[in-house]
Amino acid sequence: MGLGRQERRGLYRPEYEHDACGVAFVATLRGHAGRDIVDAALTALANLEHRGAVGAEENTGDGAGILTQVPHAFLTATSGLDLPAEGGYAVGTAFLPTDGGERAGSVRAIERVASEEGLTVLGWRDVPIDDSVIGRQARDCMPVFRQLFVVADDGVGGLALERRAFRLRKRAQNHLGTYFSSLSSRTLVYKGMLTTAQLRQFFPDLEDPRFTARLALVHSRFSTNTFPSWPLAQPFRLLAHNGEINTVEGNRNWMAARQGSLHSELLGDIGALGSITTAGASDSASLDEVVELLHLAGRSLPHSMLMMVPEAWQNHAQLDPSVRALYEFMGTVMEPWDGPAAIAFTDGTQVGAMLDRNGLRPGRFWVTDEGLVVLASESGVLDIPAERVVRRGRLEPGRMFLVDTAEGRIVEDEEIKSSLAAAHPYQEWVDTNLLEVDDLPEREHVSHTPSSVARRQQTFGYTDEDLKYL
Repeated sequence: MGLGRQERRGLYRPEYEHDACGVAFVATLRGHAGRDIVDAALTALANLEHRGAVGAEENTGDGAGILTQVPHAFLTATSGLDLPAEGGYAVGTAFLPTDGGERAGSVRAIERVASEEGLTVLGWRDVPIDDSVIGRQARDCMPVFRQLFVVADDGVGGLALERRAFRLRKRAQNHLGTYFSSLSSRTLVYKGMLTTAQLRQFFPDLEDPRFTARLALVHSRFSTNTFPSWPLAQPFRLLAHNGEINTVEGNRNWMAARQGSLHSELLGDIGALGSITTAGASDSASLDEVVELLHLAGRSLPHSMLMMVPEAWQNHAQLDPSVRALYEFMGTVMEPWDGPAAIAFTDGTQVGAMLDRNGLRPGRFWVTDEGLVVLASESGVLDIPAERVVRRGRLEPGRMFLVDTAEGRIVEDEEIKSSLAAAHPYQEWVDTNLLEVDDLPEREHVSHTPSSVARRQQTFGYTDEDLKYL
């Protein structure tokens, strides 16, 4: 599937595009799934219509989508397959070619790769759609939607199955040209080149009363740093994003530079998967791809998010020393993905949100006396009576808001960071291994001419900001 990025043309530069999408999540602390959570999320999405965009054709949207927990009861009833217990299989929607011969070839190739990755294909399910609600432009580039169900040959589940599904999905996209909106034992994504109101109409699955969840994350897209396309609608596999990553080109270059040395015993041979970040994808897509890699390589999702988008810790005088050591250590492993960004994320059990260190994107949350938790890029996405609200607030720069639906509680920012900081002796690692420039031995100083210095600075990518502040 094409990712929709336009080429440079005349004075047009695609890298100068920016976005202002809408994002929200709905979760419950009551401990069990319900249809009401999906309905509330779809209502919130419809109320984010002004955050999305349409082209000249008003019924072709820039993108809308929803990410939920795998609706096991619904899939058991509708797939026609003998599915294992919840969590024992991975499922995801493939965007397949419209040509019947090409589609059959793609299916055979995917099943071959699945076998190579230690997965057994249980079967495929045709995803019902109603394309009468969408515009001609969206319909003309629309793929065929089929859900793939796989289990591990040796019966493993949990993150071990998740990692095999990840390998299958990356190889399918990078080597076979087949995009999966998701492929997971924990979450399922429905999305497309749709308006917020069209999502539930286009995918009748989302209207089924058996489709339930404890959490749902939705996104309304205003596509700017890439043009609209079916794959670039959000949510992605772990997150939805409002804003832009200003450092994304440098971040992608760093990932490409380190790709040859990446190693993970948990994920296996990473080199066989192809590029970690997809060429021509949006900044949000690249952010999601790298967060997913860090998470599946062994870090918790909150840990991965803090590693990618750290708070402004360097000059924070009141910061706990152990948390400072955590950030200092993480900074030697991963450069920050910086920019005005509000990010909602979930692994299917925990769901949360955070702002970048500058805090230039909005985010507000509400908690009701019934255990309903709502977070959105603005107020008013759901009609919640004021007397039912027991807590409300806004996202703050560099701070994380996290809901654990398994434990039925909100995990505070201080608890998240202090528990991560206590997990390993980060201060000892920093003190033992970090080498300061001032500690290097003296050497003969060589004076260069101003033109020589300027040429070297340009060669190595120095900017005015580097010279002025760093």
